[in-house]
Amino acid sequence: MSWQAYVDDHLMCEIEGTNNHLSAAAILGLDGSVWAQSATFPQFKPDEIVAISKDFDEPGTLAPTGLYLGGTKYMVIQGEPGAVIRGKKGAGGICVKKTGMAFVIGIYDEPVTPGQCNMIVERLGDYLIEQGL
Repeated sequence: MSWQAYVDDHLMCEIEGTNNHLSAAAILGLDGSVWAQSATFPQFKPDEIVAISKDFDEPGTLAPTGLYLGGTKYMVIQGEPGAVIRGKKGAGGICVKKTGMAFVIGIYDEPVTPGQCNMIVERLGDYLIEQGL
């Protein structure tokens, strides 16, 4: 399966029982290279990915400043140190799951809930980890 199919079929899919889906999603290499992304995924700066990567290595580094992606600032909320970073901005937010080789990123807005976004992103991330990716 292509990386684009993972984004289209697993991240940007309709959420069970609803007509809703994530606003944007991507799979990025740990170096910030784009493996696949939705058409709506924001244009990000390399230093934003460096900051996200640093927070996985040193949990808590993003909390004081916020998580930035595509110039949008998300307030960092509870996650799983070294595994998942979650952020909130108004009625929407972001979830970043780290695998052995990539970041799986989902961005959402209402009516999608934080829990729905987290489930979609983390489920694919866990699957990729199981596959050795």
